[in-house]
Amino acid sequence: MASITYQQKKSLPVLEQILIAILAGCIIGTGLLIAFGLGVQVWMAGRIAPGVTASGIDVGGMSPQEAAILINDKISYPQEGRILLRDGEQTWLLTPAQLGMFIDPESTAGHAFEIGREGNLIVRLNDQWRTWRYGSSIAPSFVFDERIAYMQIKQIASLIDKPVLEAELGLNGTEVLVRSGQIGRTVNIDATIEKIALVLPTMRDGMVELVIEETPPYILDAEEQAALAKRILSKPLVLTAEDASDSPWEFDQNTLAENLRIERIIDADGNRYQVGINSDFLRSFLNDISPKLKINPKDAHYIFNDDTGELDVIESAIIGRELNLESTIQTIQEQIVTDNSHEIPLVFEINKPFLTNDVKGVDLGITELVHEEVSYFYGSSSDRVKNIIVASSKFHGVMIPPGATFSMAEALGDITLENGYAEALIIAGGQTIQGVGGGVCQVSTTLFRAAFFAGFPIVERYPHAYRVSYYEKVAGNRIDQRLAGLDATVFVPIVDFKFTNDTTNWLLMETYVNPTYSSIVWKFYSTSDGREVNWSTTGVTNVVEAPEPKYIEKPDLNEGEIKQVDWAADGADVTVSRTVTRNGEVIISDTIFTRYRPWQAVYEYGPGTEIPDQSEDSEE
Repeated sequence: MASITYQQKKSLPVLEQILIAILAGCIIGTGLLIAFGLGVQVWMAGRIAPGVTASGIDVGGMSPQEAAILINDKISYPQEGRILLRDGEQTWLLTPAQLGMFIDPESTAGHAFEIGREGNLIVRLNDQWRTWRYGSSIAPSFVFDERIAYMQIKQIASLIDKPVLEAELGLNGTEVLVRSGQIGRTVNIDATIEKIALVLPTMRDGMVELVIEETPPYILDAEEQAALAKRILSKPLVLTAEDASDSPWEFDQNTLAENLRIERIIDADGNRYQVGINSDFLRSFLNDISPKLKINPKDAHYIFNDDTGELDVIESAIIGRELNLESTIQTIQEQIVTDNSHEIPLVFEINKPFLTNDVKGVDLGITELVHEEVSYFYGSSSDRVKNIIVASSKFHGVMIPPGATFSMAEALGDITLENGYAEALIIAGGQTIQGVGGGVCQVSTTLFRAAFFAGFPIVERYPHAYRVSYYEKVAGNRIDQRLAGLDATVFVPIVDFKFTNDTTNWLLMETYVNPTYSSIVWKFYSTSDGREVNWSTTGVTNVVEAPEPKYIEKPDLNEGEIKQVDWAADGADVTVSRTVTRNGEVIISDTIFTRYRPWQAVYEYGPGTEIPDQSEDSEE
């Protein structure tokens, strides 16, 4: 172990004294520094740091209130600055204050007061020392009231703004008078204010070009157009159209003069302007006559000639046309000016139907009878038979494209007396009543069965509310209950029957009504794709007997008079299943379920009539 000599022991207290002295000095120095810093902070408690200037004004050591007063007094730019607004040779000299600029001395003094007051004590002291040593300048805060600037510029704009004036061809009768046009000028106030807002913060005088938007007229010099106007008024204008009973239409010079104008047109050369007839006048006139001139395209209707295997036209195709208003107006304007033509044909859009008179059956895939369906309507009234004939005629010769879904309601159109229908019994509102078109469902039922047994997809089908014997009759006026559940009703436009031609060939329909045999025959012509149909039915199940007859007293009937207005029918369920195959492959498998409601017979009788205990019902 090392030993300490006497000399070392003697010097140890001196070293301790030195260290203690140094430590004491540090503590005292730190204390003095802290005391100094605190003293500075106390002194600056309500003053701006020395060395701070606002726009060159020394505000160091001042209170914010004193600084605000001094800034307000010293900064005179808003009142004495000069902003020159210019539009070409015209100028307007305004002060910033007149444009809405005001110094905010309180906010400026507040910003000056914040300098050197962020962070801890050491950071603040350092910032305050640097500010005192090197100085710190802030930009004055100001308020820019754009509303004042807006009102000033708006007043100036009233001296500058000019409306755009088109060159006009005035008329005194048919005499052409000319007035030159004027370029429109408008001060864009908002854009001008944006430019002013960039100058004011510099606190310097400046010049601002007013933002002017110019709108040139379509035509500034109308002398050339005046010459054209004279040519237009040289003779009447005549418009013509083929196959129009009202053609031609003539407009005399006075009418042309009343509707003469300089008009903008768009053609292959782009936008241009010319003298012409007022397009609104032409458009109004053409709009009035357009419906009479329109011809809707219509496909030809055919029947299949079983002897020749060709399509025979039974109703020729109609080439459609529709007046092209804009092209007609453009043609009139061009020809009457450029060609000096005063007899001008109207311009039509031609719409050719797809099925024209020269179409061949083989081109459409119509080469053979693919299905024939027959339904019977024994016992129908003459009005019901009439409706069957009218409705079925709507489908005779109708063609269905490949892949299309056919809507029976769409093909039928409105069922009205005006369209040839008569009133007969229909099912509506839960009862059997007289209505226009009774018997149309004989047609929809026949079409449904034709599509069903031909193997086409059934898209939409609705049964009758109750079983109707017409739809279960076969040849000889016999009833075949296997046909129950194979009816379909149509009530335009609410209830529809639809099926899809899912083949790659067109489908031609032919309908034949034979009142003598009370039959309607529906034929499908196309090209067989080999599909076969197998079907089965559960027959009538879950039979529910019809309710007891209902008797209603009617004051307008005589005593003893009884009138049947509805007929009884038992309710039942029927399920029909179908499988369609092609080359042994199932392509359709569907089931059609029908629930018929039990239907009550209804009788009306006159007051005082004795009501029988039983009544023998009859069918519609």
